[in-house]
Amino acid sequence: MNRKLQRRLFQALVLASVLALAPMTWAWLGSSPHRAVADSGGWLARVPDSQTALVLGAGLYGGRPSPMLARRLDIAAELYRAGKVKALLLSGDNSRKDYDEPTAMHDYLAARGVPHEVMVLDYAGFDTWDSCVRARQVFGAERLTVVTQLFHLPRAVTLCRTAGLETFGVGDDSTGQWAAATYAYATRELLATAKAFADSVVLRSPPVFPGPRETSLETILAGKRPGSGGHGGHR
Repeated sequence: MNRKLQRRLFQALVLASVLALAPMTWAWLGSSPHRAVADSGGWLARVPDSQTALVLGAGLYGGRPSPMLARRLDIAAELYRAGKVKALLLSGDNSRKDYDEPTAMHDYLAARGVPHEVMVLDYAGFDTWDSCVRARQVFGAERLTVVTQLFHLPRAVTLCRTAGLETFGVGDDSTGQWAAATYAYATRELLATAKAFADSVVLRSPPVFPGPRETSLETILAGKRPGSGGHGGHR
């Protein structure tokens, strides 16, 4: 192989590496001032007051929240009890009758004393971008705290901010309890963030279910009791 060809191959490799890492850089830099870790060191004091906690789905085991999702829900409950948020928007997948993340999330929180009246369910949060766009366009959210794991936090915060939401993020550092799963998911973030960049910046993709408009969240934030029809999406 001659030196000219070697140089071109090296340049192509460098370019490919830059392009592969660009979405991760976009997510990390865009979210850097707007993140906190939910640890034991007084983390609540580092979280600004907001209107709503957006909890993103993370799978069910036997119809109940997975351990990572349960941890997200515990953090959201702490935010609510501390007065950091007034409402909880539970966004997850209910694309088939036998899989209902939002209802499982609701039941988990209700069993731990969170009032039904402050929870709003989004049954069409099929991915992070859809959850963020629907929070803004369907539920009328303006300022929120998104709750997820630390490895997912830069993407979640950046996508919500790109969707027009004033967003802060709180992440659970799951490496201590679920190291293997955390590292596997963190590796997946490279491809997921590239897709997120394409959906949100390049294509401006609409959510799978873009509507109709829901007023249940706005009713809670206005200090009124929501009506019986205050759940969005499809069941």
